[in-house]
Amino acid sequence: MHTASSTAVRTGAFIAVAVALFCIQLDFFALNLAIPGISAELGVTVSAAQWSLSAYMLAIGCFFIVGGRVGDVFGRRGTLLAGTALFAAGSVGCALAPGLGPLVAARIAQGVGAAFVFPVAVSVITNTFPEQSRMKALGAVFGVANIGTALGPFVGGGFTEGPGWRWIFWVMVPLSLLSLLVALVYVPDSRDASVPRELDLLGCALIVCSLATLTTGVERADAWGWDSARTLTLFAVAVVTGGLFLVRERLTPHPLIDLRLLRNVPYVLVTVLGSLSNMGFVATVFLSTLYLQGVRGLSPLLAGTVFLAPALMVALSGPLGARLARHMRTTAVMALAGGIAGTGMYALTEVSAWWLYVPVFAWCGLGLGLGWTFSSVATQQVVAPARAGEASGVLMTFLVTLGAIALAGTAAAISAMTPQRAPEEAYDMILRLGGVAILATVAVVMALSHWLEAHGGIAARPGAPAGPGGGA
Repeated sequence: MHTASSTAVRTGAFIAVAVALFCIQLDFFALNLAIPGISAELGVTVSAAQWSLSAYMLAIGCFFIVGGRVGDVFGRRGTLLAGTALFAAGSVGCALAPGLGPLVAARIAQGVGAAFVFPVAVSVITNTFPEQSRMKALGAVFGVANIGTALGPFVGGGFTEGPGWRWIFWVMVPLSLLSLLVALVYVPDSRDASVPRELDLLGCALIVCSLATLTTGVERADAWGWDSARTLTLFAVAVVTGGLFLVRERLTPHPLIDLRLLRNVPYVLVTVLGSLSNMGFVATVFLSTLYLQGVRGLSPLLAGTVFLAPALMVALSGPLGARLARHMRTTAVMALAGGIAGTGMYALTEVSAWWLYVPVFAWCGLGLGLGWTFSSVATQQVVAPARAGEASGVLMTFLVTLGAIALAGTAAAISAMTPQRAPEEAYDMILRLGGVAILATVAVVMALSHWLEAHGGIAARPGAPAGPGGGA
């Protein structure tokens, strides 16, 4: 590894990271359409089979911050290798699972592996590529990863109707091993040399407990009741452990999260818009799946085919974001994404003809994809490379946790509205509300961004010197 040319190292790092993220995205989006098949084969209800999705999302959301900081402190190469190996092992476990319990356990292993891979993968690119080509490399990496997003519904629907849902996981195994081998040979090691090789284990336990109880409470609230004792207890534990985590991070000399990160205004703005885009993305995909199969009566494979149009736009959003960032502030790119997403979500409720529905769906996918994809790229522009994993882990925690809340909230809203309204009417109301919320937030963020620019808080253009808030 050390004797390879710098070009070979960068190429190898790019391939290893891009393939790993491709697997994670494909795995996540392929399983949505396989839930009925899993339910039928394992002899469980659809609601129970849904835990194969929930467990994965729960594990990812809980361990993003830990994974990002482990990479910064102990070395990004080793963390990437360990996460990829765990993801591959979990994929084998999923493919061989004899029942729902083993499947959920293997999905948790996959999720923890993915949570270590994702933030470290971003920081590997940040620390391997020089500044002048870093943004382009990150955009290309997310372009490849989002091909997994594009193929996910199609692959999931196709395998479910064809050889079976287990093949979704078998596909992951050789791809994960390829990423592992390339990373082993080419990925150079890097870490935050300013801190000792020790981890805030108490902080890790508190943040994992807080996120796990919050996500589980949100996930199960619709079934248990939002005011049930179990739900309220989980929320109370989440609040208490979350508060203790913040106290711990203020007192410990080497925190899991440097809380000054949350005073970095450009980082916060990017995180807000990225989280909102991901919430919109999760809700729109869920509602569109219900609409296409429940209202339109499409099969899983045909529904997956319709998803190819917006998913292709999501795949293109990575390189597009990198190109736009050369000429626009990061917050401006995020606001543009929000504008496209908000108008797209609202417009989806106004069209029914296929010739118009599919391109509007694609327009919506472009905005939502650009929003949550570019947020991962943008955060790397407004934080120091030494703490790139930490910043990426915090961002992804917000994205996934709030995405889970959006999914649960959408399901609860449908349950509440459908006794009085037709399902299609309920779907439209939720999409309109989401679109308006994104557009309103964009307006607020842009007003704040312009005010900060006028007072020297952020850079006026890409590459310009930034004020105390950082470059945005």
